Amino acid sequence: MSIYDSNSYFSCMISVSIIGAGNVATHLYKVFKKSEQVSVVQWYSRDLNKIKSYKNAVAITDQLSELELADIYIIAVSDDAIASVSEQLPFKDRLVVHTSGSVSIYDLDKKNKRGVFYPLQTFSKEAKVDFKKVPICIETIGKKNLPLLQSLAEAIGSKVYKVNPDQRKALHLAAVFVNNFTNQLYRIAHEITESEGVEFDILKPLILETANKVQHLSPYLAQTGPAKRNDKKTIKRHLKQLESEHHKAVYTLLTESIKKTHGR
Repeated sequence: MSIYDSNSYFSCMISVSIIGAGNVATHLYKVFKKSEQVSVVQWYSRDLNKIKSYKNAVAITDQLSELELADIYIIAVSDDAIASVSEQLPFKDRLVVHTSGSVSIYDLDKKNKRGVFYPLQTFSKEAKVDFKKVPICIETIGKKNLPLLQSLAEAIGSKVYKVNPDQRKALHLAAVFVNNFTNQLYRIAHEITESEGVEFDILKPLILETANKVQHLSPYLAQTGPAKRNDKKTIKRHLKQLESEHHKAVYTLLTESIKKTHGR
């Protein structure tokens, strides 16, 4: 994996068509509209109600057969739907990319030029995203279209990484651990504090410090707590304190993982 540093391909406007209306598609639309180097020519959703509020700003459609000419067609739909949507596209020899971290580039129909434009970030429609802090991982079959995807990422201020399929899948798997699983642990912590009427907000400075620490230290060196110290009495008290068997199982699994990592 490397930061892609070839010369920008396009000095003029890059036209894109967005296919999908979920979190990623919505955030991409918003950041593309702000860029002076990107033109969103069309936005497709099979359910027009999801994007009708944007109809005065961009051409919208619920018919794939109505897709107009664009430099790049970005499929931002659920992983399971990528292959089907790609197969239904009514044209060939155009550049079609998906935004998934785990779906193969070869799931895209081979009648078109294929690529991946993967923004490695968590997206919720309600939360603002600064794309200057979002790494974009790009992948194509052949090198010809890499500069175009690089230019698109640069047009929204993102850092660009050229990755191969195995690297992208590894990044996505790692992202599930650092984001999705971590967020679930936040949820468990919220349930624990709620059970005693304590404000979850009291934990937020600790959450921020934990995230900030790994900007400067490796996760291995940043680890603290009773499991690393093998503080058996504290661990026993915690397990007794937990009422939910599910919470106990999670606590035990992570405790054993930390102990194994640190040789306890």
